[in-house]
Amino acid sequence: MGHSHIVSIINHKGGVGKTSTVVNLAAGLARFDKRVLVVDLDTQMNLTHSLIGDLPEEVPCIADVMIKNPIAISEIIKATPIANVDIAPSGESMVNLELELHSAIDRERRLMRAFSTPELQKYDFILIDNAPHIGLATINSLMASHFFMVPVSAEYLPLVGLKHLIRTIDQIAPYHPSLQNLGYLLTMVDRREGISTVVEKILRETFQTQVFETIVRINTKIKSCPQKKQTIFDVESARGKGHEDYLNVAKEFLQRVETSRGY
Repeated sequence: MGHSHIVSIINHKGGVGKTSTVVNLAAGLARFDKRVLVVDLDTQMNLTHSLIGDLPEEVPCIADVMIKNPIAISEIIKATPIANVDIAPSGESMVNLELELHSAIDRERRLMRAFSTPELQKYDFILIDNAPHIGLATINSLMASHFFMVPVSAEYLPLVGLKHLIRTIDQIAPYHPSLQNLGYLLTMVDRREGISTVVEKILRETFQTQVFETIVRINTKIKSCPQKKQTIFDVESARGKGHEDYLNVAKEFLQRVETSRGY
């Protein structure tokens, strides 16, 4: 690839599978020989905990890159247990990021500037895990991205929250007209529950081809992965439903990027 494809994984609602999607999508892309950098922009630091554990307080993280210009993003990147997947981790200074950004010059483009280094061109994809609310960190993520992707769990409340997310994207559009919607990914689908069918029907009728054909079925093994610093590909065989689902998500993700490369 000529440059990295940067994708914000985003939803106003928590508990919809954003972090699980970032981890397992990255692992799936790595299985297709793609190099991936994942970026933890969530103050909860779930992505960092899931892949490398707690970051010592004195070790700089992505917040320090965005606040303190002398720190380059290449200085904080760390390897993960997943081959071909690295992480720009979150740390304790994330707590102050929003406050620091409020008084910063060019505050909405700090992450974009951090990504401008040629050293990141070795990655095929940069996936950004965002907090379940819209703040300056999330706006930085969207402004730095070529695409955004929205995991939506098969429940009623996350569906309601989508209108707020769409309103935010609409507000950003005049400042970043090339930002593209890669699609809505339905997660935590349980065919035994009627709400899953209802939510999928509403999503597909409302957003049509913007909804991933692939769905991610509910799977208790996915929930156990963070504690073990593993992905679904580590804990399931190729016949496992989670293994199959996220491999298919990675395939469809690649197809959608390939057909949307006009940015």
